[in-house]
Amino acid sequence: MAISPPGPQNHIYRPSELNSEVRLHLEAGFPRIWLQGEISNLARPASGHFYFTIKDPRAQIRCALFRSNASGLGFSPENGQEVLVRGRLGLYEPRGEFQLIADGLLEAGAGALQQAYEALKRKLEAEGLFAPERKQQLPRWPRRIAVVTSPTGAAIRDIIQVLGQRWPGAAVRIYPSQVQGEAAPQELIRALRAADRHGFADVIIIGRGGGSLEDLWAFNDEGLARAIASARTPVISAVGHETDFTIADFVADHRAPTPSAAAMAATPDGAALSERLHRLDRQLHRSASSALERRTQRVDEFARRLSNRHPGRRIDDSKHLARRLEERLLKAAGRTLDERQRHAETLLLRLRTRHPGRRIEQMTEVLAHSHRRLLRAWQRTVEQASDRLDALSRELNAVSPLNVLQRGYAVVRGDDGIALSRPEQLPTGRTVSLMFSDFEVDAEIVSDPRDRPVSRASPPEPQISLISRRRSSR
Repeated sequence: MAISPPGPQNHIYRPSELNSEVRLHLEAGFPRIWLQGEISNLARPASGHFYFTIKDPRAQIRCALFRSNASGLGFSPENGQEVLVRGRLGLYEPRGEFQLIADGLLEAGAGALQQAYEALKRKLEAEGLFAPERKQQLPRWPRRIAVVTSPTGAAIRDIIQVLGQRWPGAAVRIYPSQVQGEAAPQELIRALRAADRHGFADVIIIGRGGGSLEDLWAFNDEGLARAIASARTPVISAVGHETDFTIADFVADHRAPTPSAAAMAATPDGAALSERLHRLDRQLHRSASSALERRTQRVDEFARRLSNRHPGRRIDDSKHLARRLEERLLKAAGRTLDERQRHAETLLLRLRTRHPGRRIEQMTEVLAHSHRRLLRAWQRTVEQASDRLDALSRELNAVSPLNVLQRGYAVVRGDDGIALSRPEQLPTGRTVSLMFSDFEVDAEIVSDPRDRPVSRASPPEPQISLISRRRSSR
């Protein structure tokens, strides 16, 4: 059956676009999951990543465990081993392959939860989330306290009872959450972040009563541990009984063995504080009475000393001293003013003798004189160079071969343009060029000059026959 081409209402996907959209749907539609199966096709490249397949008798899925998560494994995976894998579903877009991006790997069977607990503990400890230096100090006098726990559990009753006994003036706000079950970790994270974001509390208590490892497992969640570590408000962890330890205990700013102990750690003892305040009040009353008695005795002593020396006399002495100081001040000021005046006159005289105007006039005269000298020297140099050029021109003209040619002489040259001046260069039959002052002619040697007798008075001359005549292009 023929199909019609897509219309404008149809979106046409490219493979990369479709793979990208499928990957987004996979990642958004599936939270972090656990997968159990047998390892096969295990590969450990030099990068440190693990690539393998998890399969059961009817299906299989590709998995990737990257080096950052593989380094914290407590065992060495092998082909054929039954394991638990935690991770998120994704799609490798270049090949369109469905895969699981793992962030944890445990041996299946007995002790799997304990292995997961130990693996996460090692990982977070390596990242420094348990370091004492990153933990915050608990407030000494909290006015508002937030509690993240189940609103119906025994933990909240214990916390409220202890807070009422120790620190009844504090306001308490409960952020309800499940503390057990599959949905508990996300609810605990949302409640904790809400308590931290609202800024209501000076301290946050998060916890629950005791139970088995499975019952307390929500407090071993990695997301909850990171939420506690990133909280701006100090967090007290109170999970289980005194012997129970969870990941939340290690990450929190303070670990309390029980919810009641968390309430005690978060608040001062109100009754003890009240007794201390009463004791301090009595001490303050006694100290104030003693101080008042000492001050009264000092006032009496001052009164006796004042009666022996009337203030009027001291006032007269002070006035006399003030007049003397005023006279000394006026004299000193006059002397200082005279000295400053004389110094100013001296500086003015020095300024007049060294006024910049005179210096400028002197430098202007020097500059004008130098300019005249430079101009005369330049003229002499130009004249000397001109005379020298004329002399050299005359000398050059005197020895120029062109002048010799104008007197009727000629230059004999071969085909290569080189001047010929020796008899052996002019054999009979050779074609030469005769260059005169205004033209050139081609000629042929008809007699060898070496065959003619040599006379000192007249050297041998070749017999030349004129072949052609041509104007020189010079």
